[in-house]
Amino acid sequence: MIDNLEQGFFGIGIQNGKTPENLGVLWRSAQNMGASFIFTIGNRYARQASDTHKAVGAMPYFHYDTFEEFYKHMPKSAMLVGVELDAKAVPLETFEHPRRCVYLLGAEDNGLSKKAIESSHHLVKFDTPLSLNVSVAGSIVMYDRRAKVF
Repeated sequence: MIDNLEQGFFGIGIQNGKTPENLGVLWRSAQNMGASFIFTIGNRYARQASDTHKAVGAMPYFHYDTFEEFYKHMPKSAMLVGVELDAKAVPLETFEHPRRCVYLLGAEDNGLSKKAIESSHHLVKFDTPLSLNVSVAGSIVMYDRRAKVF
């Protein structure tokens, strides 16, 4: 568990997001769960109805055209946590969240790129037989962080 007096932050984003609705739901959850920033890699964010709290106006939003561009601009000392159904991933239930990290999710149909998986400092997964909706998965990860960190 992280001592809440220690400095920390987190950002969350999606690589090659499939639908703008998923982005809006994730951004709303990010704002509610205390994210420091949000981002996309690949497809650009489009304003839509599911971002009812207008999170993109309330916290920094970044867009990167490629994973390499994103990785080059990650915050210093931040750990990259990929959320992926992968043999190397640890169950979220037992995962200890880094104080300073960036969570990266992939679209439901393709998941994270091979480069993103290889570059992640940590991989986490859910104990489910199928993948979850990306906005649901991201919301659960942030809730788990909040429950364990604070």
